[in-house]
Amino acid sequence: MENPAEKVILWTRQHVKSLEELQNNGVVRISRKHLEDKFDEITDYIAYLYKWFVNAAEKTVQRPDGVEFPIWCSVSEENMLRPTVDQVVYVLEVDKKEIAYFDGMKWDYVLNHHYIPRNEKDADEYAKELEAKGFDNSFSFINERTAHFYPEERKKVMDSWHRIFEIDEWDIFRIQANIWEIRPEMIRDILYYK
Repeated sequence: MENPAEKVILWTRQHVKSLEELQNNGVVRISRKHLEDKFDEITDYIAYLYKWFVNAAEKTVQRPDGVEFPIWCSVSEENMLRPTVDQVVYVLEVDKKEIAYFDGMKWDYVLNHHYIPRNEKDADEYAKELEAKGFDNSFSFINERTAHFYPEERKKVMDSWHRIFEIDEWDIFRIQANIWEIRPEMIRDILYYK
């Protein structure tokens, strides 16, 4: 029998259509179509970064066959995204071994194509390095149209992104959880908009 201490409660907000997906397929997984519905014209941009996340996260938690993209979860009820008219919140009980924790504030660096510093000293040194090389920021290092001009800088920035998985302090407003899928046995409750 599994040790209940090895399970964690997580909250994730998903489109109400996910209930049909759960009933028809027995599982909820995030696909390219989900991203298109949610992000519209910036889907390619988000999908590129999510693919990076998938490749990095699956080194920590094995990704099941057929899973394309991650499912973001809140680690606290206080900080969870609330249900809306077209979104429900799944309250999940998940095995710890199925969770990849990450720092949501560091993820913002990834979304903005920036270097994630180790600490303040590293941030200062990196800023000086950029200035010495004549760069205003690191955005153009990742941008597909200009990245080929800066292969070393691009590698440095993207290598720093792995720091999203380094949890410096457990803060429910920063820390998020990634899981690969929602299965019926994980669901403790589903919260609807009132």
